[in-house]
This record gives sequence, structure tokens and C-alpha cells, in this order.
Amino acid sequence: MGRNADAVAEGIAIAQSAARLSVKNSILVGTISLGEPFEPPRFIPVAREALISLAMEAEEAASLAHRQRKAAWGQYSQPDGTHDYRDRDVRNLRRRRRQYLRVAQELRRRADDPVALDGLVEAAREAAWSDVESNLERRLAVEGMRADADPDYEVMRPARMQALRLVDLERLASQHRHRLAAETAASDADGVEGS
Repeated sequence: MGRNADAVAEGIAIAQSAARLSVKNSILVGTISLGEPFEPPRFIPVAREALISLAMEAEEAASLAHRQRKAAWGQYSQPDGTHDYRDRDVRNLRRRRRQYLRVAQELRRRADDPVALDGLVEAAREAAWSDVESNLERRLAVEGMRADADPDYEVMRPARMQALRLVDLERLASQHRHRLAAETAASDADGVEGS
């Protein structure tokens, strides 16, 4: 019984971690890439969808274990590979199916629990903030370093200058073109409305 409970708890923990990663990525895209404010209720459907998707994966795995168990029943020859199950594997496959179904059941329960969803969104927000914080710290350590404190300054200078020309200046030029196009479009729209 302990082994089953441990396997189910581990499956739930892995799925919860995957759901948190999915929600974290949505938060990062929405708030950083799209510049939208962080509003927890906006990410509840994302959290629910992630949990349900993972529950469906667990149910598919349970179905596969069931099919494998049926195929293994009565097979007594030597297996050809690691997933070539035989009659001696039937009991383990039955146990594995039940474990997958229990994981799926718990994930579906959490997908319907507002407190669990709020907790998942909060954990994802904390993970997103941690990513942003570590990226800023890393960038500040690199960009804030003085030339006299960097032993590789002279060696890396040509590469940094090339990156400045090819990446940073191109990005600034692109942003400038987009801003001008948006201002022109807004100006044209105002001119049409005024006529």
C-alpha cells in the first residue's frame, strides 16, 4: 500500500510541477512579452486547463497500461525488450493502471478546487518572479561590470560590439519603425475621422 501511495504522490507532484511551469510561462508571456498587468483571475483558466490536460495524459497512460496488461496475459516466452511485457508483468501493469487513474482523479479534483487553482497560480507567479529576478541579476552582473574588473574585456569586446550592431541596434531600429508606423496609422485615422 505504501508503494502505491508513494507512486501516486510522486505522479501528482510531477504533474503539479508541470502545471506550474505551464502557468508560469503564460504569466511571463502575458506580462513581459505582451505588457499586460498580472491579474491572478486571468490565469485560473490556464491553471485549470493545465491540470485537466495532465489528467487526460494520465488517463491515456492508464489505458495504455490496460492494453499492455491484456496483451501480456498468457505470454510466457522471453521478452524482446523493456516494453515487451509477459504474464509475470500483469500484476504490475494492473497496479500501474490504478496509479495513473488515481493521479488523474486527483488532478481533476484540483482543477475543480478554487483554492488549489489559486495556489497553483500563486506558485507560478513566484516561479516567474524568480526567473525574472535571476535574469536581471545575471544581466546586471554582466552589463554592470567595469572594463578594468573584467579579465576577458579585451578578448570579448569585438563579440560584444558585433552583438550591439547586429542585435541591439537592429532591434531599436525595428522598434522605431513600428512606432512610426503606428503613429502614422493613428494620424491617418484621426484625419479620416475629422473629414
